[in-house]
Amino acid sequence: MIVRPMQSWFRMLFVWNGSVLQSIIPQLIFMGVLSSLAVLTHGRVFGEKIPLSAAPFTLFGLTLAIFLVFRNNASYARFTEGRLLWGNMLVSSRTLMSQVLSYLPESVDEMGRAHVANTLIASIYALKHQLRETDATEDLVRLLGEQRAKELAHKVYKPIAILNDMRSYLAAPNGVPLKSDMTRWMLDTQINDLERSVGGCERIASTPIPFSYSVLLHRTVYAYCMLLPFGLVDSTEIFTPLVCVFIAYTLIALEAIANEVAEPFSLAPNALALDVLTRTIERSILEICGREIPAEITPVRPYQFT
Repeated sequence: MIVRPMQSWFRMLFVWNGSVLQSIIPQLIFMGVLSSLAVLTHGRVFGEKIPLSAAPFTLFGLTLAIFLVFRNNASYARFTEGRLLWGNMLVSSRTLMSQVLSYLPESVDEMGRAHVANTLIASIYALKHQLRETDATEDLVRLLGEQRAKELAHKVYKPIAILNDMRSYLAAPNGVPLKSDMTRWMLDTQINDLERSVGGCERIASTPIPFSYSVLLHRTVYAYCMLLPFGLVDSTEIFTPLVCVFIAYTLIALEAIANEVAEPFSLAPNALALDVLTRTIERSILEICGREIPAEITPVRPYQFT
């Protein structure tokens, strides 16, 4: 995810890293070539003049812009929900760790505190890797040990399996002896919240925006952009390529942004910074335990985090 300080209006005109411009350059080049051909042929195809004017493009362009706004709102709603779910995991993890330390001080020794903290952190890292479809082995070995990491290797839903370990440890006779049912209910509530957040993230990852909806918008945007030069060539003449490329940049970029934001857990520049979020949760839990905390994640490129 791109995280950068606020830029001046002038520098914003030339921002490259983090914009979708670099991903749509081929489409803009194609539009420039197509517009230039329309100027050279005076709007003719195979010698026949295409009877188009600017008026219908004005009306249809307004409708298309509204359509794009709805598409971007739907995509940003998924992004926002994903960020809220990860924020809830931060709160629930902190609360659960604090409750274990505060309400079970005599039952949990130093090794038990480390086990609870590492299990909590491991569930967060496991979720990050599950959402990104990457290998979680390295982080699980670091936090849970090689033996438990091997046992989890065949699990499909590793975060839930790890949270189940947490619940079993806090309730089993060989784990932490709970003093009352109220304490058990209090701790279980936080684990339930974590599992609910995991389920919410899984729902977003496994339920994309309907494909037919995306196809319709994609086809409409490109059809509009490809016909536009032939509707403007008589009025804008040699400036047709400039006008058409600018309009195409606006419409195609909006579609590209919607596609990126609609997948908030991907590795795209405008997706959520899951590496930063997982490290923040890890640092917070370790700080509550009084343990040494790792360094914050630094940008991998100027102003870029993953």
